[in-house]
Amino acid sequence: MPTKLSRRLACLAAALLLAGCAAGPDPTAAARAELGGKPLRAAINFGNPILANRGPAGEPTGVSVDLAREAARRMGVPVELVTFTSAGQVVEALKARQVDLAFVAIDPVRGADTDYTPPYVIIEGAYLVREASPLRANEQVDRAGTRIAVGRGSAYDLYLTREIKAATLVRAPTSPAVTDLFLAQNLDVAAGVKQQLEADAKRVGGVRLLPGRFMVIEQAMGVPKGRTAMQAWLTGFIEEMKATGFVADALRRHRIEGAAVAPAARR
Repeated sequence: MPTKLSRRLACLAAALLLAGCAAGPDPTAAARAELGGKPLRAAINFGNPILANRGPAGEPTGVSVDLAREAARRMGVPVELVTFTSAGQVVEALKARQVDLAFVAIDPVRGADTDYTPPYVIIEGAYLVREASPLRANEQVDRAGTRIAVGRGSAYDLYLTREIKAATLVRAPTSPAVTDLFLAQNLDVAAGVKQQLEADAKRVGGVRLLPGRFMVIEQAMGVPKGRTAMQAWLTGFIEEMKATGFVADALRRHRIEGAAVAPAARR
C-alpha cells in the first residue's frame, strides 16, 4: 500500500511532467530543426542600400547582414550570406527555398509564398523627376501619358502595379538601375527608395525629388511558407533586436539616414 511520502513523490513527479509538457519544445531547437542540419542561408539584397552594401573588399555589409549574423549566432548555426542585386531575385530564391531567410518588404502578393516577422525598419518610397518637369506633387504622377521607371519585382513595383490607374510603368532590371533607365529612355518619373534616389540625384544632376513620399515600406524578415517554427523564433528575435537598440545601433553604425526603427508589434 503506498505511503504518504510515496504519494507525495508521485504527485511531484506528475507535476514536473505536466510542467514540462506545458513548456513545450525549445523554440530555438525547433527553428534549428527546420534547417535540416545546414547553415542558415540568408539572402542579402544589394539592390536596397538601406539594408545592404558592398564593403571595401566587396563583402556584404549593412543592417541585414548584422541581423543575419546575430540570428545565426543565437541559433547556434553557421551563416551563409547569399547575395542578390534585386528584391525580385530574393523573392524568387525564397520561393524556390534556395535561401532560408530574406529581408524583404511586406507585401500581400509576396505573402502567398512568404511568412513574415513584424517589420523592423520603415522606409519611404519617393519619386524623382527632371528639374524642368511640370510635376510638383506625388498626387500629380498618376496621369495618362506619364511613364514611371521602377525596379522589376521591387516593393515599389508591386505597390504601383496595384495603385496606378492612368500612368504607365516601365521596369528596370534592378532598383539601382531605375534612374539610369529613367534618363536613357527619357521617362517622366523614377520611383524607388528615397535614399537611393537622393544619391542618384547627386550623381547625375539636373533632377529633383518630389516632396514627401508616395508610400511607406515595412521591411521584415521573411521565410519560406510553412516554416512556422522559424517564423515564430525570428518574430521573437526581431522584437528583441528592436527593443534592445540593436537595429537602431546598426542604422547608425552604417550611417543610414531616412529609415526608422519600426514600432513594437502589437500583442
